[in-house]
Amino acid sequence: MIQGSKIRVLVVDDSAIVRKVLSDVLSSQPDIEVVGTAPDPYVARDKIFALNPDVLTLDIEMPRMDGLTFLDRLMASHPMPVIMISSLAQSSTRSALEAMHRGAVDVLAKPGGPYSVGDLKDDLPRRVRAAACAHVHRGGARRLPAATAARIDVKPATPRVEKRAPVEAGVPASTPASVPGNWKVDRFVAIGASTGGTQAIEQILRQLPADFPPVVATQHIPMGFSAAFAERLNGICAMRVSEAQEGDVLRSGCAYIAPGNHHMRIVKRTAGGYAVQLHDGPKIHYQRPAVDELFLSAAQLPGSPAIGILLTGMGKDGAEGLLALKNAGCYTIAQDEATCVVFGMPREAILLGAAREVCPLPAIAAAAMAAINARATHAA
Repeated sequence: MIQGSKIRVLVVDDSAIVRKVLSDVLSSQPDIEVVGTAPDPYVARDKIFALNPDVLTLDIEMPRMDGLTFLDRLMASHPMPVIMISSLAQSSTRSALEAMHRGAVDVLAKPGGPYSVGDLKDDLPRRVRAAACAHVHRGGARRLPAATAARIDVKPATPRVEKRAPVEAGVPASTPASVPGNWKVDRFVAIGASTGGTQAIEQILRQLPADFPPVVATQHIPMGFSAAFAERLNGICAMRVSEAQEGDVLRSGCAYIAPGNHHMRIVKRTAGGYAVQLHDGPKIHYQRPAVDELFLSAAQLPGSPAIGILLTGMGKDGAEGLLALKNAGCYTIAQDEATCVVFGMPREAILLGAAREVCPLPAIAAAAMAAINARATHAA
């Protein structure tokens, strides 16, 4: 995308009503242009070549070829920012999270049901702007030559069964980082993320051992998708991962994901330890859940018990909270620019001087474990 020009969007959905709703919402923004719509991947392939969009919105469930299959073929031949548009049916939310694992940068619920058109007007343009900034493209001009367009294969997919090695419940698909642990200390890790954050949080949690201190994570994610996100992580991480519930007591070996449309705070228990507190107060930085709400609550706890980690995402959410954590004596980490999908939130935190350490994503889990170990050694 040329700086200063409008963000060019192609809307792909088999429903004419949804195509119109999405197009009307986006066209109302002065910095966004809907350059076309497509009812299926076959039409979409030709329009990607002809119209050269900056961002694609892609339906999960479509006739002739589903969104996941088309996403795989698109990413293999012409990677570009894709926002998945999904219903809130359980199978669709799981597919949407799988799409983000395969390269989509964001997910949004279809208008209707619990997700109103009013919510869409607030949410969709911001997500498109973030997607347009995403580090998805790998060099070269944006314009597609005819030969490249032809490689976006949209022939009817032959049914196939993927053979995958079985993953036992609670056993990570990747080996946890080999940092010796001494976890006998009242400590927890607080993570905040937005665009690109589902993949980043997954990479961190998959490196943490089963007996690691509690992890709490706020990811900007719509209502209905946080449970599927937690379920996915629970199947591939050594730690037990769940969507946070009101009153959950933080326990070692457990990670808690903030539910969509609810802020998450951490409070000190009179009986000792820490617990989750949820509320549906006003949005912060246009977000609910908001990272700042999590970080600021942790900064208020006595004894500086938190390790704060701010990951990829557009905007400023989490920057002030990370600074508050640092000022309270907590160890703070920001993801570096090279490994961010969108270097917005970490950049704002770094500019504020909120990060004690700036790390590439693959090194963040080890940095968090080292910080926990340093506190444990000091406490001993």
